[in-house]
Amino acid sequence: MRTREFLSKLEHDRIIQAIGEAESKTSGEIRVLIQRGKLKSDPLEAAQRKFHRLGMHKTRERNAVLILVAPRVHKFAVVGDQAIHEKCGDQFWQCIVEKMKTHFQNEKFSDALIEAVKEIGSVLARHFPHTVRDTNELPDDVIES
Repeated sequence: MRTREFLSKLEHDRIIQAIGEAESKTSGEIRVLIQRGKLKSDPLEAAQRKFHRLGMHKTRERNAVLILVAPRVHKFAVVGDQAIHEKCGDQFWQCIVEKMKTHFQNEKFSDALIEAVKEIGSVLARHFPHTVRDTNELPDDVIES
């Protein structure tokens, strides 16, 4: 699917709202990135590179999560920083990806991202609850790269 077509089907406002709601309960950060064009590598490797390029590894508690979607090649990946990855591990990320895959196959792109954000937000809130000194360290918008 062409990226432009994919983006036109996304409900950006609902996704941004879901990110804001999830982050209001945690010190963690969640970002969604839509990759334009083809991926030059494995989606997980691409997500890890983008994670660092976006400075997501610089959050105070090392608990940021990136959801990367490359619609042109029908690939996606979820990457969590060191602290959250230690709490939930590879199996959790793979579970998120599998649930997203089902929604994507049914062309429910926004639902896939919103459900993933909510589930990630729940785990972040459990391990990294919101405190009064928390600030929103990263923008909540959907990134296009």
